[in-house]
Amino acid sequence: MKKIQFICLVILILCIQACSGSGNDSKSNEPTSETPSVGQSGVIDDASQKNVVQVAVGSKDHTTLVTAVKAGELVDALSNAGPFTVFAPTNEAFNKLPTGTVDNLLKPESKETLVDILQYHVSVGVYKAEALNDGASIGQVNGGNIKITKKDGAIYINGTAKIIASIPASNGIVHVIDAVLLPPKN
Repeated sequence: MKKIQFICLVILILCIQACSGSGNDSKSNEPTSETPSVGQSGVIDDASQKNVVQVAVGSKDHTTLVTAVKAGELVDALSNAGPFTVFAPTNEAFNKLPTGTVDNLLKPESKETLVDILQYHVSVGVYKAEALNDGASIGQVNGGNIKITKKDGAIYINGTAKIIASIPASNGIVHVIDAVLLPPKN
């Protein structure tokens, strides 16, 4: 009888230890304050076609645009399903702006203006180059419109920004342009 009581006592102690656990061995899947919040832009997928943001990030000619999109906190929005048509000015296009313009736009107090300009470069929908008709007007995310013109086989946006390349993306298309589009003043 004492032997049975002893075995029961040992089993009881082992059960108590197993149930209490030390807590040091297990890792929680719950996010902590140290876990950074990641939006759509944080999804890692090396197998699929790049989205419009990834196309820009992968281009050495669009570092200024990428910096501006990050400053405007639009990376996640443009990484979503879309579809988007992005008119992406090159670094050279930004260099054509008056000296200091880009630096001023990147300041926190200019964020609203920066976002307005960036959204003027984005349309909802996919507008392939061959579908851009002379005289067409396309609504932009900021509420403004751009006008398409064709001249000598080239496509221009608002008569000044020439499309120099078009790159399909998983969530739309990127048209590389040689000038920055500035929204008309209201």
